[in-house]
Amino acid sequence: MSRAHPSRVGLYGLRGLALALSLLAGLGAFWLFLQFGDADGLDILDITRAVLILISTLWLAWGAVQALIGLTTFARAPAYDPAAPIRGRTVVLVPVYNEDPVTTFSRVAAMDASLAGCRDPAEVHFAILSDTRKEDIAAREVETFARLVAERDGVGRFFYRRRENNTGKKAGNIEDFITRSGAAYDYAVILDADSLMEGATILQMIRRMEAEPRLGLLQTLPKVIRARSRFGRAMQFSASFFSPIFARGLAMMQGETGPFWGHNAIVRVRAFAESCGLPALRGRPPFGGHVMSHDYVEAALLARSNWIVRLDDDLGGSYEEGPENIVDHAKRDRRWCQGNLQHSRIIGAPGLKPWSRFVFAQGIMAYIAPLFWLGFLAASIVAPLIAPPPDYFPEPYWPFPYFPPSSASKAISLAIGVFGLLLLPKILIALRAGITGRARGFGGAGLALASTLGELAFSSLTAPVLLMYATRSVLQVMLGRDGGWPTNNRGDGSLSLRDSFLASHWILTIGLLGLGATWTFAPGLLLWLLPVGLPMIGAPLILWWSSHPSSGRLMSVPAEYQIPPVVARHDAVLARWSAPEAAPEATPPGPQHPETAHA
Repeated sequence: MSRAHPSRVGLYGLRGLALALSLLAGLGAFWLFLQFGDADGLDILDITRAVLILISTLWLAWGAVQALIGLTTFARAPAYDPAAPIRGRTVVLVPVYNEDPVTTFSRVAAMDASLAGCRDPAEVHFAILSDTRKEDIAAREVETFARLVAERDGVGRFFYRRRENNTGKKAGNIEDFITRSGAAYDYAVILDADSLMEGATILQMIRRMEAEPRLGLLQTLPKVIRARSRFGRAMQFSASFFSPIFARGLAMMQGETGPFWGHNAIVRVRAFAESCGLPALRGRPPFGGHVMSHDYVEAALLARSNWIVRLDDDLGGSYEEGPENIVDHAKRDRRWCQGNLQHSRIIGAPGLKPWSRFVFAQGIMAYIAPLFWLGFLAASIVAPLIAPPPDYFPEPYWPFPYFPPSSASKAISLAIGVFGLLLLPKILIALRAGITGRARGFGGAGLALASTLGELAFSSLTAPVLLMYATRSVLQVMLGRDGGWPTNNRGDGSLSLRDSFLASHWILTIGLLGLGATWTFAPGLLLWLLPVGLPMIGAPLILWWSSHPSSGRLMSVPAEYQIPPVVARHDAVLARWSAPEAAPEATPPGPQHPETAHA
């Protein structure tokens, strides 16, 4: 499969193959567990556990198959002329919400300088859309915007506005701009406050939009940059080394019904305006109110209107920053959890493409999957309490006892299969990177393999902790608790031992109770559950240790060996703007708006 995207027949065949392989793996685990449970006679708890392992294994296999598809295909650009003159007018939208203006606005300066360095006559504007609620930050936004316009000679190209009411959060912010000013533009590049994009990448995205009139949204794969902590660097390595392969598999399976991740993407303004209005859902949050994970819904609505939504995984030069500790990650994930579970109210909306409904189901499953694993573990601890005692003399008057055959081999086979689904895709990615030469950007084949093993060890250590945070998020949503939209924490994310304990003492308690119950009621399972229970007991130490800076070359990424040009530009602008100096001489008016027109 060498095409950038498969044909329609190939697409359906690929989806069918992926589903069949995943189902085969799930049914295989189901059968193995039934064989294991049948050694001492099947009961209702054995069947329950078999069903839970079926669902959990099927979910793991789905991710593994996606990686295998990515490993057997290669990212290629779709057909377009990279030198064609750009006819349309583009605006880069930068929504901000209580962010540091110097850090955020200097990114705009860096991207504008990158565009200028391309010497392309394309007309590209920037609009900073503020939802900031804190007056001191808002005042600094106006001041910093004035500096941005003066330094970049941006009068008529840079615009700033602050909403009085941040209805609908980021989705409402974008909708407000599209409604008021969208008709002034053909395309809109949507970013997050921590996004950075090379000017050449922005121009390529515009040209791809113009080459395909049916293209409504084009999503890039952003790479995480500037991570400093152990947790942040592990996430950064994963995003740079593993994610392109998984994204390739995703692009091949989604075809023209692709994803939207809410940022680092370009939309056709007319298509977005016509298709993506998001009314508030009936009822109160967390399931009612404004749509939180709006990006998936907007992608589905574009596809419903027969616009192409595409992930072009060959595009580079797209960057973002990530959380530096597990607590900040969990806070962000809490919002995503609520948004994805809210999609249960949307999955049945009329007219949606079948694949869009499937994507909603995947998003919901991503958050409820931990409940199946925890249910399986809990049922395994309880099983010995209700299992009937073994009958060593099943035949009356037979003088010799009957000992059921050992099923240890089946249990071991099942465990190897489950761990294989988790580990094998990443190992194969590392091996292919060494063969193709891609590993050179990560320090060479040896270091890339060592980094892969290090990431696997780190993710194994942190997975039980993250699983508990995800489970708590699901339970909070199911109990009707609205998590709101907390401000993202930027910068140094180091946690003290006290803060780490306060954030995770409940995980420690559950870990102690779980291992204690296992030792009391099912001691034979204790060894199997230690890889889950010990990280839970050590959660405060894991949070503290993983939030502090990492040293050494392990899990290094290409952006550390060769700083991307737009990142270097941003570093220079940020250093200059952060230094104490006099305000710029020319101070243009602060808030500006592009010509207002209803799309």
